[in-house]
Amino acid sequence: MTQKKNSFEFFFKLVDLKACFQFARANGALQIVDMDAATLEDTCRAGKMLSGWTGDRDNTDSILCTMDVETGEETVLHEFPGIIEAPNWLNDGNTLLYNADGKIYRYEIDKDHVEQVDTGFCVQCNNDHVPSPDNQLLAVSCMPPELTDGTYESHIYVLPMTGGEPKDLTGPGLSYLHGWSPDGETLAYCAERNGEFDIYTIPVNGGEEKRLTDAPGLNDGPEYDSAGEYIWFNSVRSGLMQVWRMNADGSEQTRVTWEEGSNCWFPHLSPDGKQVAYIAYKKGDVAPGDHPPHKNVEIRLMDADGGNGRVLCSLFGGQGTLNVNSWSPCGRKLAFVSYTPIS
Repeated sequence: MTQKKNSFEFFFKLVDLKACFQFARANGALQIVDMDAATLEDTCRAGKMLSGWTGDRDNTDSILCTMDVETGEETVLHEFPGIIEAPNWLNDGNTLLYNADGKIYRYEIDKDHVEQVDTGFCVQCNNDHVPSPDNQLLAVSCMPPELTDGTYESHIYVLPMTGGEPKDLTGPGLSYLHGWSPDGETLAYCAERNGEFDIYTIPVNGGEEKRLTDAPGLNDGPEYDSAGEYIWFNSVRSGLMQVWRMNADGSEQTRVTWEEGSNCWFPHLSPDGKQVAYIAYKKGDVAPGDHPPHKNVEIRLMDADGGNGRVLCSLFGGQGTLNVNSWSPCGRKLAFVSYTPIS
């Protein structure tokens, strides 16, 4: 650690290094809590995170697409300059939500029209955002505006879909939203508490959070099935990142994917609960606990019992491609984002 400090003395004076590591880890670049265990390269990458993703996401365009899961037909909806991430499909079947530059936007497919969603003071949102089942509310993961000392946190806020005052549900720390129960009463999310990332739930109207996982390593991406019976998630507890499922109360945690050549992230249940889409990185391309951008990845589909696995498409992406549920209400299509570096 001494050599590292000497080499980056000026860097340390400019930023809060702990915040750099927190932000990098939160966005999939690193899975390091103990700074003394970090390499020189890790330190540089973590530092870059404070100013927006990493330098390798500069000069990148985003392509918002849909895929018909039955025919395999891919449709390009819109090409955006810069980075957009994580589309959610709304109940009207014509509107997608996505995040860009800390804001949430609404894209109307038939009009090819974009407008910003009024999220109040939540203007540093990340790519973990979910509409309520009735689309009357929106929950976002966002850096709280009161933090001005260089530290980084992600809180979960709930606000009216039409705009209004956001309500902070989780408070201090790192919390990343992924699931909303079908009865509209509970949120499921990944949170760092005491150095461990686990899956928690909390009532939408506020209350105490409940910890559902305690396996060592990262547990992430919790999402309810359409009946509210199960929560699907991804966990690195087996050595590679794989898809798991548990009862909604956290019991009977069961591994679903057994892909020894891949790290599998963010399982998303189809509206009828019969199919699961997820994103896969090749083993060796990333550390099991990382989901960075700018990688060759696959969107895969399987039956809910883990069988009949197949590749829907291969693309250049990763972080931002499929972070949240993006099934169309009819269950026929998936929305996703691919990326194109600009030389």
